[in-house]
Amino acid sequence: MFKKKPTASEVDGVQYRRAKLWQIILCACNALLGLTVYSLIGMASYSASIGYGVATAAVGVILTATRIFDAVTDPLVAFLYDRVNTKFGKVRVLLVGGYVIEALALWLMFDVLSSKGFGVVTFTLLYMLYVVGMTINNMTVQTLPPLLSNDPQQRPTIGVWNTIFNYCVPMVFSIVLNVVLLPICGGTYNQLFLSKAVHVVMIVGGIGTILTCIGISGFDKPESFESIGKREPLNFKDMLDVLQHNRPLQCYIASNASDKIAQQVASQSIIGTMLFGIIIGNMSLSTLLGVVAMLPSIIFAVFGAKYAGKHGSKKGIVTWSAVCMAVAIIMIVYFVVIDPTKIASMGPVMIIYVLLTLAFNGAKMCVTTCGTSFMADCIDYELYRSGKFVPAVVSGTYSLLDKIISSFGALIATAAVALLGYTTTMPQPGDPCTTPLFWMTMFLYFGLPILGWIVSLVAMRYCDLDKAKMVEVQKAIAEKKAAAKAEVIAENMK
Repeated sequence: MFKKKPTASEVDGVQYRRAKLWQIILCACNALLGLTVYSLIGMASYSASIGYGVATAAVGVILTATRIFDAVTDPLVAFLYDRVNTKFGKVRVLLVGGYVIEALALWLMFDVLSSKGFGVVTFTLLYMLYVVGMTINNMTVQTLPPLLSNDPQQRPTIGVWNTIFNYCVPMVFSIVLNVVLLPICGGTYNQLFLSKAVHVVMIVGGIGTILTCIGISGFDKPESFESIGKREPLNFKDMLDVLQHNRPLQCYIASNASDKIAQQVASQSIIGTMLFGIIIGNMSLSTLLGVVAMLPSIIFAVFGAKYAGKHGSKKGIVTWSAVCMAVAIIMIVYFVVIDPTKIASMGPVMIIYVLLTLAFNGAKMCVTTCGTSFMADCIDYELYRSGKFVPAVVSGTYSLLDKIISSFGALIATAAVALLGYTTTMPQPGDPCTTPLFWMTMFLYFGLPILGWIVSLVAMRYCDLDKAKMVEVQKAIAEKKAAAKAEVIAENMK
């Protein structure tokens, strides 16, 4: 007979909270909104140029400024989160509200008011409205993992499902955009294409929001948000206290923000066009190769979650960041020594490229999975440190600094493209591949991420929130909560 593997609760001596699998999966459906919008907003530079006549250089400045505005809204949403308590719950109300604002702003920006003679002011105001809705939604979503589970074996599993959706949703949406919609609309990013794309986002995002609300309904109740002892309403001092004294959060901000700015740059449609549409010479190939990489990347994510469950989220971030960096360097060398246009042809060059892409995407998925789990650990650490369960304040503090640092992603991308001579137009598939364009693309697509992973490795050296420390944290929280309840019971019996 096989011995039953002991649970984390049995091993650690802590009664952990666990969610059902269907609840985890439905909560991960928030990606249907977040990631389709993320893909769509990556084409904001095209919308600004085509629909509102904004010059290339000005687009970068606008997107950077509005991202800083995005960061400023984070603490405001954190306080809103703390004060929303209705008979329909807290997070469900915020998720629906965020979706409505976000969908309205994008619909107006990409369709209703686009190419109607409006200029830079209208585009900027609509983008700011989108930012408000997006912030409400994203801040709320970041608090879902610590609500669902604090089991160190299950928590990385939440990250797996998030990672699966994080990979599959953009991939499927990219197929819809580049393989289905783009040819129908003439093969270029024109107004018809932008209008159809935003309609798809609104429908898919609405479905994702409903499913997420169903998944979190069992946890969206007052007792899930209890601190240890009595807590006063939040204020700005709470955010400053978190920032000053939550060392794991400080390290995670440095780690993730450096990765995020590189991701922001690489995710811009103009950079993807430069790599796949110009250097490789086949715009739709990136989507097709991404589909091939889907299953292996999911397998990587599962393996990464098991690794994090066994060794801790911090160790997972360190290990997989190092792997990502190594593969990225190999891919730069590979592009240098081959003729990149042969990647689009069946043969050894394509096969090697596919294998490298599998390793690269898989390792990045592992980092994302471990990061989701680590952020939840930071929220629990704050409850352990201060006695306050303030998920929105912790995530809001993280988002504030993360967005300020990574706000320069769009500016870097557009400025780099402008340096290549694209000052009044955007790169289009089929443009000539020059040496400056090649090296600029290599730096933006692979070089910046490498710098980000170096920062991650350095930051995590100063973080002591490893697996052993998290067991200590959860034990202390359980003991403090039990003591607080016993105190309340004793007080009531007097």
